Amino acid sequence: MQPPPNPNKDAEHLRTLVICHYVTVGLTLLMSAFIPLHYAIMRMVITNPEFTREMERARAGGQPMPFDPQQFFALFQWFYVLAGVFMLAAVILTVMSGRFIQRRVNRTFSIVVSGFLCLFFPFGTLLGIFTIIVLTRESVARLYAEAKPALS
Repeated sequence: MQPPPNPNKDAEHLRTLVICHYVTVGLTLLMSAFIPLHYAIMRMVITNPEFTREMERARAGGQPMPFDPQQFFALFQWFYVLAGVFMLAAVILTVMSGRFIQRRVNRTFSIVVSGFLCLFFPFGTLLGIFTIIVLTRESVARLYAEAKPALS
């Protein structure tokens, strides 16, 4: 037999989820700062004249080159763009989800965003799993149903 639902405990869990959503946003923004740093380092290495000379020596020596570094980097630049868009989407969706949980509206949206957050290992994964666990409880669904949407 299950113990009766504790609305105070559910409300506490929802408050904790809101805080964790905002902390995850901060960590995601911090980690996204490494994208331009990584791009700058890769560009510096690829465009380094010494690196280019070594590649030319390897080609002249008959060693097979699996790829052209300049072409590889031109293709790899799209990775930086996609990573930036992906992280920006995660930040926006996580802020929205945290706000919705705080106001106790759009529960389904927060559950879907939680699934998306599971892709961001390790913090997003933990937040996503715990959000799904809390938001799928019947007692929490009742709290959402009882809440009147705020005007702000």
